[in-house]
Amino acid sequence: MQSEGHMGFLADSLTRIKPSPTIAMSALAMELKAAGRDIIGLAAGEPDFDTPDNIKNAAKRAINEGKTKYTAPDGMPELKQAISAKFKRENRLDYAPSQISVASGGKQILFNALMATLNPGDEVIIPAPYWVSYPDMVMIAGGTPVIVAASLENHYKLTPEQLAGAITPKTKWLIFNSPSNPTGAGYDKTELKALTDVLLDHPHVHLMSDDIYEHLAYDGFQFCTPAQIEPRLYDRTLTVNGVSKAYAMTGWRIGYAGGPKPLIDAMRTIQSQSTSNPSTISQWAAVEALNGTQAYIAESRPVFQARRDLVVGMLNDAKGITCPVPEGAFYVYPSIAGCIGKVTKGGKVIETDEDFAAALLAETGVAVVFGAAFGLSPNFRVSYAMSDDALIRACDRIKEFCAALS
Repeated sequence: MQSEGHMGFLADSLTRIKPSPTIAMSALAMELKAAGRDIIGLAAGEPDFDTPDNIKNAAKRAINEGKTKYTAPDGMPELKQAISAKFKRENRLDYAPSQISVASGGKQILFNALMATLNPGDEVIIPAPYWVSYPDMVMIAGGTPVIVAASLENHYKLTPEQLAGAITPKTKWLIFNSPSNPTGAGYDKTELKALTDVLLDHPHVHLMSDDIYEHLAYDGFQFCTPAQIEPRLYDRTLTVNGVSKAYAMTGWRIGYAGGPKPLIDAMRTIQSQSTSNPSTISQWAAVEALNGTQAYIAESRPVFQARRDLVVGMLNDAKGITCPVPEGAFYVYPSIAGCIGKVTKGGKVIETDEDFAAALLAETGVAVVFGAAFGLSPNFRVSYAMSDDALIRACDRIKEFCAALS
């Protein structure tokens, strides 16, 4: 049994945060699967494709050539050069290598930036639905998350009026994510310009643009990043990206950002006293990902788009579910407003989306993440980064589950 004294040993800051619900749901699904249950996990946000061979071979070469020593804390020159070239080529943004930070995943980039800039009382605007880690990172860093709910009617996108209404003298950042996790919603040039126009009126607000799903865009949706749309925001924008989603490299853990040099320098200081450099092998793999053939992106995109269409079609056939068509990423975020208050076949009353997800897993073996984890209910998130066969079986089970509600 733990003593009171031992609990007092832990930091007060831990009371402000919770473990990641997406990781918790994926772990639970894996446990049940290991115990012999027939589980289909739709909770994990990672491509089911293997890392392309050219990237794997670059990593093997690095090992064989003994490129296994420490690098600069926030990335080696060759990778910063490749990132600088990527920003120029794909986003028409000029970031010198001295304005680039490389970390162990996009998550660490965001964390470093918030730790480097937030003081107690500083506010960070986060549109909901949001990626689960944003508010918790803000709270660990001592800031206050200001959640602004985007509606299903507006396709889960923040409006300029909402943004303007949320800004106060204490606002330090807006965290922006397009295409979005968990909704897949993407902002076109006009929608993005309307938001950047609001920020131009508030020179004290900085913009953190999480572009990790940049290359997962469908139906001719044209991705654009805020500093590209509004160059006057360049000096107060941190443009964040990584190789995990675009190149099926989730476990390699490489994220990066371009931004104002004073911010990048501060982020380097924090990283130099926490993790130091990301894995050298992963850095060499990322150099190849960015500089080498981009064929994988073009090959995988239509596969993801077909899966999106399959899942959206099937979920919209389910009783009580409304599922908008997302512009990008590999998630859908259906509303289950029509299921709330009903009773499952197994006798469970669905009062919340958490109840829905728990009963769905218990009664059908399908694991999804409930909407409250992303700050907007009643919904759930499906990751469709898996085989058509698994998606069809999962959606069939969801339809049967909904049909049986009374």
